[in-house]
Amino acid sequence: MRGSAIHIDNIGKQYRIGAPENRHPTLKDALSASSRRAMLAIRSPLQIFRNKQQHRFWALRGVSFHVEQGEVIGIIGRNGAGKSTLLKVLSRITEPTEGQVVIRGRVGSLLEVGTGFHPELTGRENIYLNGAILGMKRREIERKFDEIVDFAEVQRFIDTPVKHYSSGMYLRLAFAVAAHLEPEILIVDEVLAVGDASFQRKCLGKMGQVANEGRTVLFVSHNMDAVRRLCTRALLLDDGEVAADGTTESVIAQYLSRESEFIRPGVPIDVSRAQRMGNGEVRFVQATYSSLEESVGCQPYTGGPLQLKVEIDSKSDRLIESLAVSIRNLTGMLLVNADVVASGTPLSVRKGRNAVIFNIHALHLNPGRYVVGLWAGDALRTASDHITEAFELDVISAEAGGLGLTPRDNGVVPCRFDVHVNAGPVSPSA
Repeated sequence: MRGSAIHIDNIGKQYRIGAPENRHPTLKDALSASSRRAMLAIRSPLQIFRNKQQHRFWALRGVSFHVEQGEVIGIIGRNGAGKSTLLKVLSRITEPTEGQVVIRGRVGSLLEVGTGFHPELTGRENIYLNGAILGMKRREIERKFDEIVDFAEVQRFIDTPVKHYSSGMYLRLAFAVAAHLEPEILIVDEVLAVGDASFQRKCLGKMGQVANEGRTVLFVSHNMDAVRRLCTRALLLDDGEVAADGTTESVIAQYLSRESEFIRPGVPIDVSRAQRMGNGEVRFVQATYSSLEESVGCQPYTGGPLQLKVEIDSKSDRLIESLAVSIRNLTGMLLVNADVVASGTPLSVRKGRNAVIFNIHALHLNPGRYVVGLWAGDALRTASDHITEAFELDVISAEAGGLGLTPRDNGVVPCRFDVHVNAGPVSPSA
């Protein structure tokens, strides 16, 4: 444990579904409790045991790891994996049911918008309140005050009660306080997703600065690009347990492989039961992809063609203004969007099953795995059917595809380039 900022030993957190909050009992509570006890008395012990078991679940179980001082760790996992519960335990908002947590240093947390703020107090008063909670002296807070207000961009409203703030203002001030009051450990949840893009970049930059100053950062996010940029180590939670702990790239790869549904080329893919949005006037039911129409089953390759065949079911004869297939990387960045709206001519379909074929002539993507999405709707972006993650496809190297070009960078788009060396003496710089 020497040098550890956080040491967690076999912690677990159990919740009882529907359990009342702990509060001072009233006469009504006492009468209700008496009635419940009377009802329980006439039920069998086995029934009572079963009901108790059915209403309890473990949000965390057997979680153990340690964090060295100055480490920047990303915590990832699907919704419900236990990420937010873990951060609440570390922030001492809730106590673990079992196990031990040792934290060395002052903790600044941003778990939910407004956590730790008193709505009746002004922005100024909440800054001093949060600083006092962190154990800072008034002089320390005053030294950081202007920097916090400038970062949050709430100068005009700093003496207004925060209950009148918009969610964006609340979030900016909450993050500014958490990051600037010099905690040894900064804990940030997915709450940053509430902010706009420029604010998210600003926050990531500040967290990077905090990390460079040697402080410890725990960062929960579904944005894998942000985790890659900020974190040197990652932790994967799955069903309340630690499924992986290691370098950022290796843990992200394991997480994405668990979440993936990879289909081979030329094999029909049933998308009728995929998660989707839309009014259902048109629905995607099946999709197939391949490299070449006359060579079904050939894997798509960098610079080569890609054919995507989608089958849709329409409730009536109609014109579809916008029908598209999209390709994103595994972190959600949109790379390709082939939409019939670009032709300026709506797509005419008949009632019932229709097949639509997209031919992408040159796929300018580096080797890797990508996610295909499907969209049908009107030009005003009202969706009839929208599947953000229909299936995944692998793009192999152009060399394997027969073009003799093998990109060797980590970017998304390959590029051809020449390198020339001018022989002769090197001129001294001015």
